[in-house]
Parts: sequence; structure tokens; C-alpha cells
Amino acid sequence: MALMSYAQAAALAIEHAMRENAHVVVLGEDIGRGGIFGQYTGLQALFGKDRVIDTPISEAAIMGAGVGMALAGLHPVVEMRVVDFALCGMDELVNQAAKNRYMFGGQGRVPLVARMPSGIWEASAAQHSQSLESWFAHLPGLVVVCPGNPQDNYSLLRAAMDCDDPVVYLEHKALWGMQGEVDSSIRATIGKARTLRYGKDITLVSWSRQVQACDDAVQALLREGIAATLIDLRSIWPWDREMVLASCAQTGRLLVVHEAVQAAGFGAEIAATVAQHTRARVSRLGAPRIPVGYAKVLENEARVDVQAIVQAARDMVAANVQKAVA
Repeated sequence: MALMSYAQAAALAIEHAMRENAHVVVLGEDIGRGGIFGQYTGLQALFGKDRVIDTPISEAAIMGAGVGMALAGLHPVVEMRVVDFALCGMDELVNQAAKNRYMFGGQGRVPLVARMPSGIWEASAAQHSQSLESWFAHLPGLVVVCPGNPQDNYSLLRAAMDCDDPVVYLEHKALWGMQGEVDSSIRATIGKARTLRYGKDITLVSWSRQVQACDDAVQALLREGIAATLIDLRSIWPWDREMVLASCAQTGRLLVVHEAVQAAGFGAEIAATVAQHTRARVSRLGAPRIPVGYAKVLENEARVDVQAIVQAARDMVAANVQKAVA
């Protein structure tokens, strides 16, 4: 066990993978000097410029080169700096990486990890603060992962680099400095969620940075006598249906919370699945359908804060209690 930041955990995961597998390479803008969040610090000095490759400022070229490398037998980690910039390389990801195995009858595979830092980045406005996980979950052929703490950013990144399919890896832009203990012997399984807290009254499901807000909300609810289960989904596709369904069957209530815009967010998929397979009452809480503002007061309008989560959970529990009394 070692105490390190979310960024350091990612760099350690890549270092270990590169030592174990000579086919792992990294490419992207500014990674030779460590990346804009320090998530590649020291790697070029260890492995050289042929394996930690600085690229021109062209997301389409970076992603396209990564897809070609993967098809040629390498295991590339493709750095997009932020998910918002990755939109310039979407054709290579969506029409080439995601479709290759299917279109060519399994003759090719694209074991590529596309790192796309996601979420609200303080004072960075509408073009640098988007949460687009539901876009990628909608696309057959892609795996979608959202680590929410340093341990997961080590373990899930190792799992992503072992995957034979393209992985969209969405680290949160606000978590790079988050500190936590990391055990490099722990390996995660993509598609396996984690239950952080157990309670009988309501199930909260979230992922990435929003898990922290949910955890604070769960503690506030407990002081009011409401005991909540909190599940960190960890990966969006595949997602842990079994764990979520089992919890909702026990509590009878589900609240899905995400930082992304609520309209057509991945919370709708979870809520619909739970409604189809259990008798639980379902609800979801996400951001309003507005661009993230630069000014703090506008940025806050796009956030789902602890108070909003507490109120939504409180209302669900109260509604069921009132119905039972009636």
C-alpha cells in the first residue's frame, strides 16, 4: 500500500503495464513532459520516446494512429487531454475502432485505451466541462470506464490495458490531486461495481466524482434516520446490473445520480432496467440541459450538489411512507 494521487496512480498503472508488456505504448500531446495533469510523469524518461510518443496537435491523427497501432499488434494508450477535444477524433473511434472486430469477422482487434478526462473542470466553461459517458455507452463495440478514486484509477486502468476491445477511459478532471492508498496487487474487473455503504431505505447509484457527493449525502441522510446503500458503478459499459437489481429489490427505491446532463443520461438506462425487473420506485438526478458556465455562479447551476441529492432521496422515502400510511 502506498499513498498517492489519482494522477500518480494512473502513471504507476501504465509503468507497470509497460514493464510487463513491451507492446504497450503511449501517444498524445505533451505526454513527454508528463501530461497536463501529471498523469504521465516520468514515463518518457523510463521508456524512451519510441514508447512514450509526443504527437502533433491533431486529435484525429492521434486516435487514427492509435487504431492503426492496435490493429498492428500493439496496445496503445491514446491521450486525448480532455473528452471535449476527443470529439475531433470521433470518426476513428466510432467507425473504425468500435466496428473493426464485427465488420471483419474477428480477424482484427483494437486493444486501445482512449483516455478522455471528463466532467466539470473548474472555471473552464462549456467546451472543457462535459460529461459524455452516455454517448460512448450507446456505441456497440466500446467499453466505458469511469474510475472515481486513486485505487480504481490504478486497478481499472490495468484492466483496461488488458482488454482486447477499445476502452473509453473517463477520468474526472477534478480528481487528479485526490489522495488515497493504492495497492498495486489489486486487480479490478471491468463491469463489476462496488458497494460503499449499506442501508435498507434507498439505493443510490453513481460513478466518477459524483460518488463523493453521494457519499456525503448518505451520511447526511443517516443523521435524519434514512439508511441508504451507495453503489459506485465504476464502469458504464458493461455495468453491474446484478448488483444494482439485487440492491433495489431489497430497498424498494432507486435514485441514480450523475454529473452529466439528466436528459438522455445513462441514469435513464439504469432506471428503466430496474423498473423492468423489480418493483422498486425509481428516480434520477442529473444536471440541467444547459452549457456549463464560466462564472462560478453559472457553473454551480450545472452541478448536482449534496443538498439536491439529500432532498431527492428524502422525497422518495417520504412519498413511500405517506403512501403506506394512506
